[in-house]
Amino acid sequence: MNPYQHLTTGERERIFVMHEQGETLEVIGRELKRSPSTISRELNRNSQHGLYSPSEATRLYAARKQKCGRKRVFTDTKIFDVVKHFFLEEQWSPEEIDQRLKHEKSSYQVSYNTIYRAIYRGDFNETGLSHGNRGAVRKLRHRGKTRHTKGHIERRGKIQISNTIHERPLAADDRTEIGHWELDTVAGKTGKACAVTMVDRYSRFCLIGKADKKKSAEVAQIVLALTAKLPIKDVKTITPDRGKEFAKHVEITEETGIEFYSRVLQSS
Repeated sequence: MNPYQHLTTGERERIFVMHEQGETLEVIGRELKRSPSTISRELNRNSQHGLYSPSEATRLYAARKQKCGRKRVFTDTKIFDVVKHFFLEEQWSPEEIDQRLKHEKSSYQVSYNTIYRAIYRGDFNETGLSHGNRGAVRKLRHRGKTRHTKGHIERRGKIQISNTIHERPLAADDRTEIGHWELDTVAGKTGKACAVTMVDRYSRFCLIGKADKKKSAEVAQIVLALTAKLPIKDVKTITPDRGKEFAKHVEITEETGIEFYSRVLQSS
């Protein structure tokens, strides 16, 4: 099968016609040069009341695409203004701002990880702050540059995941319900196939697929195939590491509505 690409409107029209004619998933997949799991997922995710409509499927896909991706860090402008003042004018670090607000029992509470995310997103950039493309990042101690120390773990080659682990539902952290999955790859020889594993945090049930290459398109296709095997209610979140093979996580969210979460990288 071809590396992962979103279904087109024409393909959805063809799925509708062939499905109405009673063709199997395998036959439809061969016709469109798509895997049967892709056809199964499309019918399961985008059908309403047991009926599949190409136009409605396109609308649902567009709605998921609009929702996915990075969420706003600060939804309350008052909190944003308070943090911005402490960071830019008082020149406090994100950790100091976090602790000060907690110490004062302020109604404005925000974690230092959230503040770092806002800084690196450019939310605090103002005219006169820009220096190259770093903006307000240069207001951080060490100007946002990492100082390597003994025991430093190299983080280059990592990608940004849509949501931080701090935004993940509590049920995922507490392992109190099925549906929150850990995603990983097990590499074979360099440039060769790799295993893609998904483990449910609650039940420890494991799904395994094989990608021909440890590339983002191939891995995304396998993740979609694995999730298509499960009821929609049993895949609520996915937590991968930040390897480049998961670079197409946004496309997976657009296609399925499943949100991805990952840990915040800390500088040494």
